[in-house]
Amino acid sequence: MPSLLALERRRQRLTQEAIDHFDFLIGSISTKGFQYPAYNLTAKTEGKTRTRHIPKDLLPLVKRLTGRYRKLKSILKKLDEVNWQLLLQRGKQENHGAL
Repeated sequence: MPSLLALERRRQRLTQEAIDHFDFLIGSISTKGFQYPAYNLTAKTEGKTRTRHIPKDLLPLVKRLTGRYRKLKSILKKLDEVNWQLLLQRGKQENHGAL
């Protein structure tokens, strides 16, 4: 298991990486239901599926922002694991009187 200092540094790096991805959109892009090129952003909100029209000129930006959300979810999973390892390390130290 990595040292407490290494875990703290990793946590700090992941936290900053998460902050860097805070400009995001939740949802997926689809063209479902149209006979011509048009795009929607679809996401669940309070248990209901919501669809928003994406203007064609904003499609590249929306793709980037939805990609940031996927990356943010991945970062948060890694951060969760680091936080768990930190909890275990700190628990070991407390049980042995180091803190």
